[in-house]
Amino acid sequence: MAIVDSASGKVRKKYTEKELIEAANYMRGLDLVALNCAGSGHSGGTLSIMDLTAALYLRVANHDPKNPYWEERDRIIWSGGHKAPALYLGLGVSGYYKAEEVVLLRKFDSPFQGHPHWLKLKGVEASTGSLGQGLGIGVGIALAGKLNKKNYKVFVLTGDGEWDEGSMWESAMEACHYRLDNLIVVIDRNYLQIDGSTETVMKLDPLEKRLASFGFEVIKIDGHNMREILDSFDKAKKVKGKPVAILARTIKGKGVSFMENVAGWHGKVPSDSELEQALKDLKLWGKIDIAKLKKKAAAYQRKIDRKITALVPKFSQDYFWNKQKNMQVAMEPTRFGFGKALAKRGDDERVVCLGLDISDSVTISKFYEGCPERKSRFLSMGIAEQSATTVAAGLAKEGKLPVLSTYGVFCSQRNADQMRTTVCYGNFNVLFGGAHGGISVGADGATHQSLEEIAVVGILPNMHLVVPCDSIETEKAVEYLLFHLKGPKYIRFAREATPIVSGKNTPFVFGKANVIRFIGEKANFIDAFETTLASKYKSRGEKVAIFACGPEVPEAMRAAWMLSREAGIDCRVVNIHTIKPLDKEAIVKTAKEVDIIVTAEEHQKGGFGNLIASTILEANLDKKIKFAMIGVADRFGESGAPWELMKAFGLTAEFIAKKVIDLFKH
Repeated sequence: MAIVDSASGKVRKKYTEKELIEAANYMRGLDLVALNCAGSGHSGGTLSIMDLTAALYLRVANHDPKNPYWEERDRIIWSGGHKAPALYLGLGVSGYYKAEEVVLLRKFDSPFQGHPHWLKLKGVEASTGSLGQGLGIGVGIALAGKLNKKNYKVFVLTGDGEWDEGSMWESAMEACHYRLDNLIVVIDRNYLQIDGSTETVMKLDPLEKRLASFGFEVIKIDGHNMREILDSFDKAKKVKGKPVAILARTIKGKGVSFMENVAGWHGKVPSDSELEQALKDLKLWGKIDIAKLKKKAAAYQRKIDRKITALVPKFSQDYFWNKQKNMQVAMEPTRFGFGKALAKRGDDERVVCLGLDISDSVTISKFYEGCPERKSRFLSMGIAEQSATTVAAGLAKEGKLPVLSTYGVFCSQRNADQMRTTVCYGNFNVLFGGAHGGISVGADGATHQSLEEIAVVGILPNMHLVVPCDSIETEKAVEYLLFHLKGPKYIRFAREATPIVSGKNTPFVFGKANVIRFIGEKANFIDAFETTLASKYKSRGEKVAIFACGPEVPEAMRAAWMLSREAGIDCRVVNIHTIKPLDKEAIVKTAKEVDIIVTAEEHQKGGFGNLIASTILEANLDKKIKFAMIGVADRFGESGAPWELMKAFGLTAEFIAKKVIDLFKH
């Protein structure tokens, strides 16, 4: 069976082997067009898994696009959530919607999120994106099927690098322990992950023997041979008393000459010229109406632009970054400061960096670039945040200065118990680089947008936490944390380019806040402000203070400019770059001197703001202060462009300035 009319039990359409091959090729073409329209995403893996996708959705799995929640349907779980475009196209060509809709991929408010969300799109069985978790979901669904005496099969699609995660092997043990013969695991074995070959990053072979030793029935196939694919699924369905693992040898970037077997195309999308060449390679040039699809994507984006523009508070002028002739600012991602510090100070033999498969993106690879003698002190740990955290503790115990970095969500929460019990309880000298923090990660969506670190990490005993405002402050903070502070430390930085608002001579003292004041418009934004250590600052009679951390500091500064020009309101910005230990003296001193306080964080509201509020309340001041917080309002993120999301979630200077003005009015 395959695509079924659940009411009658009849097959809606049975695809021939030839039709499946053609469908897979067409899906590859649409995939590349959608990725091109999105401007970000994952080309290599979506192309490698497309033959398996076509076979599964069009012929192998029993499902009904007209009845997505049919109880007897087979369940398909995409553990490798970054391959979401292939999932979306599988659903599209099956009839859940028009496949061309997928060109809305990764756009704000689109059901086609950067990583799949089952609450946004019918046909998606699970929300995934954090690798290593889909197999466990599949085990649970398979167990439920056994308990409910259902005959459905559970298919779990995984990448090969994903098997670096220990959670995969825990789920594998459970699947075999419970003899889940209704579970079929498909491994897209293309031998490449972000940092390179799977066998170089973290050796997986002999994967077939490892899986068999756990108790799987293992079937090896050519993942691009449709006959072998269909036969393997037929065989897998007949296996009794054990789960099945289909080990499909594939080619990353399959079908596109310049993408095949190139690790760099893992998280990269084709330009217009590359798209043309790719479609020619697939023999689809002229067969897909690219202009029509691009027009559709552009029309949707214009609608979203209007929607978000309507959300942003209006002022007499457009004060957004570099929109005016004066007040110009340079932009650079804060993560660059992390890489610069490691490159600059990496000669110290005690420094050991642990790579977690996105080394270039988080810039930890700068540690050894151009310095081959350091390469032995760069340890590739694969996609294994929990183990890497405990390994770092062991290195620290023996006198090393370990540094590990990955997405903030994985660096602060996937390994939370290891961070707490092994690193913090032992008071080990480990530096965590929580990269790509905040909503501004952008189109990857909620699974990769870290909005909880301040609360999760900041509460840990012995931990030190820094959230720098720009790349320069990041570089200073990394150097201090690494060489001048003993104990666990976590630094949070962002992926998107944000304004550089500090300089070489701007004060940075760990644990001590800075006060920033607008002094008048200048040609360069940075020159329009003066920065002083809070302990040395003398009040100028301001009635308003904006406490901020991270990239919200530049937004607070821009708000101060807007407030001065639009409403004649003078305010101070307090840069709390060190969240723990908190500069309580500066907070209380400021609270005594102003009447209105607003906090700003690119984080769940209160993670930072509650720390400021509690400090003020505990001071028991003989005055009443008006207080408000800017932050993400108790929700998960969305796919979208970075600055688009900052506006949609109410985090830009316009929202800060309006909040201050509203408090003044009341």
